[in-house]
Amino acid sequence: MFDLSKEFESFYKNKVVLPNDKQNDLREKKNLNISRLKDGLNEYNEENKTDYKIINTIVQGSMAMHTVVQNDSNDYDIDVAIIFEKENLNDKGPLAVRNIVTNALKRKCENFKKEPEVKTNCVRIEYQDGYHVDFAIYRRYKKENESEYTYEHAGSEWTLRDPKAINNWFKDEIKDKGQCLRKVIRFSKMFCKSRDYWVNMPGGLIQTVLCDEKIQNSYERIDEIFYHTMVEVKNRLDNDINVYNPTDTSLSLLSTKDHEKKVENFKNKLNDKLKKLDVLFESDCDKSKAKNAWYEFFNHDYWKEDTSNEKVQKYSSCYRNTEEFIEDLVNINEQYYVTVSCNVEANGFRLQPIKKLLRSLPKGWLPHGFSIKFNVEDTNVPKPYNIWWKVRNVGEIAQKRDMIRGQIEKHVGNCKQEHSDFFGNHYVECYIIKDNVCVAIDHIDVPIE
Repeated sequence: MFDLSKEFESFYKNKVVLPNDKQNDLREKKNLNISRLKDGLNEYNEENKTDYKIINTIVQGSMAMHTVVQNDSNDYDIDVAIIFEKENLNDKGPLAVRNIVTNALKRKCENFKKEPEVKTNCVRIEYQDGYHVDFAIYRRYKKENESEYTYEHAGSEWTLRDPKAINNWFKDEIKDKGQCLRKVIRFSKMFCKSRDYWVNMPGGLIQTVLCDEKIQNSYERIDEIFYHTMVEVKNRLDNDINVYNPTDTSLSLLSTKDHEKKVENFKNKLNDKLKKLDVLFESDCDKSKAKNAWYEFFNHDYWKEDTSNEKVQKYSSCYRNTEEFIEDLVNINEQYYVTVSCNVEANGFRLQPIKKLLRSLPKGWLPHGFSIKFNVEDTNVPKPYNIWWKVRNVGEIAQKRDMIRGQIEKHVGNCKQEHSDFFGNHYVECYIIKDNVCVAIDHIDVPIE
């Protein structure tokens, strides 16, 4: 098979993985709407003389698994489990609880595409730019003589479902099969969303389960792993299109005819587009033919870029892509929060928060020559834990100087000091690592003039 593994890695980092600013936007929207819900619920309680309390929230879906991709065209799902104590709900039915949650959100959600909406399995908030937040409602309780909680989901009725089960399953699969599994899932999602007219394709969980079942991680190169995994997925669907919940194989993920149609479509599209890759195995295949074949598969302009262009070659050869991604180093389960402060100072400027200083500057950019101090101000992660940092320089100057950085520094401590050296929209991220899992992330943008 013709080797385009370097191009695949570049495609993955630059065109597939959701940029950090977008990831942070999702994280902020999630935190903001959880706060809105809690504030609205407090107001509801005061007005109705009740005492409903959310005792935990758990991020679910592709955001929790870190398999969101750029090809989502801003139609990003933010899935959050909202958990109550069963006794706190006073035997209320699932619809009644969803109505209470919706009432609480309406009190705090303004200027949205539409009001928070009660769905069969969740309460949904839709943003005008395409984002939507789904709050799935759960209640928990302990059975007699049992130490572990039992969880029930508020669907058409209360049904047994552990909100952490899929997250824990995926974490174990990544540990067992390696980070190539996450990459393959993301590539699969890019394929399924590669044409606007492919409107009826399977969702992320179904693709995740299929890729996990058939991951071909005995190959060394990521392009080979992905290609052979897709071949095996297609062959598997030729024999049986049913896909089962990985945490309870008695439950099918294809609960409707529409779900079955989506999986059939996936199979048919794979069958058609995999044929375009046959050229990769021909003896006279060259780089141009190979890139064109992957363009036919992914329908992404990355594979049509003219890397023979002198300017492109000069620009791309100026720097090494040294950026690391936290999900490639440890599992992620953002069940806690961390808040990082960013203060700046220089001759003539006293130490002050960066946001305050930027508001006072005409262009809203930080000048050169400033000392920038990052500090972990607050976190609810129980000790002990480690703090890791990432500094990423963005822009043409950073690339020309071969200083994009982006490596993740481990065991640094709760403070980090930098300087405003050259122009660009730079950023810093802080990761809290507990038991070799990233449990909290914060992101700070540093725009330098």
